[in-house]
Amino acid sequence: MSNIVAIVGRPNVGKSTLFNRLIGTRKAIVNEESGVTRDRNYGKSSWNGKEFSVIDTGGYVSNSDDIFEEEINKQVLLALDEADVILFMVDAEIGLTDLDQNFARLLRNIEKPIYLVANKVDNHERFYEAQEFYRLGIPSDLYCISSANGSGTGDLLDQVVSHFQESTVEETDHLPRITIVGRPNVGKSSTINALIGEERNIVTEIAGTTRDTLNTRYNRFGYDFILVDTAGLRKKAKVSEDVEFYSVMRSIRAIEESDVCMLLIDATRGMEAQDLNIFHLIERNRKGVVLVVNKWDLIEKDGKTMAEYEKSIREKIAPFKDINIIFTSALTKQRLLKALEAAIQVYNNRTQKLKTSELNRIMLEAIEDYPPPCLKGKFVKIKYVSQLPTHAPSFAFYCNLPQYVKEPYKRYLENKIRENWHFTGVPIQIFMRKK
Repeated sequence: MSNIVAIVGRPNVGKSTLFNRLIGTRKAIVNEESGVTRDRNYGKSSWNGKEFSVIDTGGYVSNSDDIFEEEINKQVLLALDEADVILFMVDAEIGLTDLDQNFARLLRNIEKPIYLVANKVDNHERFYEAQEFYRLGIPSDLYCISSANGSGTGDLLDQVVSHFQESTVEETDHLPRITIVGRPNVGKSSTINALIGEERNIVTEIAGTTRDTLNTRYNRFGYDFILVDTAGLRKKAKVSEDVEFYSVMRSIRAIEESDVCMLLIDATRGMEAQDLNIFHLIERNRKGVVLVVNKWDLIEKDGKTMAEYEKSIREKIAPFKDINIIFTSALTKQRLLKALEAAIQVYNNRTQKLKTSELNRIMLEAIEDYPPPCLKGKFVKIKYVSQLPTHAPSFAFYCNLPQYVKEPYKRYLENKIRENWHFTGVPIQIFMRKK
């Protein structure tokens, strides 16, 4: 058994609040607005020494013509199929609704442990009112909880983990995290779906479809890492809704927590100002980066199109130009694996540790060939180089007058490092220190 719990129910009953409480972080966006959660959101929890995965789902709405609700329903059905235990959540404050009854009819055909969970039971009066949910015909006891303050969740979890064996959830904290970022509607979710071969994330033509940050374990073709889908990053002036604000903040947090970012650019629009802002955000956070030009199948091409397009991008991102630029199509799956291979190579570049003896031999020779320029009649003498024990590649050059070494010479040192070792796609920091 894989120890997976799915939280399901109609919209706005508190599924994401319970999800956040079980996993111990505010990973899922919670808002009073109905339909905030869209894709399946995964997290890890433990109770009584047993670990399990938790799936948060969007609200199930039957017989709807809304494009989002139709796609959300598909995600809910996938979660039901994937789960070992199902928590059917209802709202004790609102009471029994037609949507609850319709969803209960669907659940009665599923032969898995299902627990009926009445949320928002904050007082004795609601406890007695919640008994009406027995009319749903779910063959389980009714668990009255408040996911906001945690009351009643202990008894529920005691029953949930009784179905599980000792933990089989693999530790994934050490796995590389590759985060796919970009403006809204550039094809981030489509790219992940194409890579993993299933409809993991909802895809529509409407910008802003993805709201939560979604993690997917990728374990095939000899690779093993976490793929992270994010909401599209827009200019602050265009972010008006609270939900979109939280989506953007989670996307920024996902960049901060990543090892490598795949920055998707819409080939039909080119690299615009907001793409450049996201690129500089990645660079400031010292993360590895691969530029992926998506929707390349929509471009009319000749023999020079790709080279000219690439040249234009490199001019815009200068001086940090040592980056892979890969032209893909999520629709036709063109070069997607090549983009993934490039991201893994960038991760390896970012985590490599150079031998100090080799570093000094090569760099001190380069410094001797082209020493730092004389400033105010004083000569800078660099005697020693070492790689610092940081997450991103950083190098300390020890000298007599570090304050006299200016940015152009630091760029020369960085270029020499890149000439001799593979740091493609990785920002490098150069520090001058007093000997």
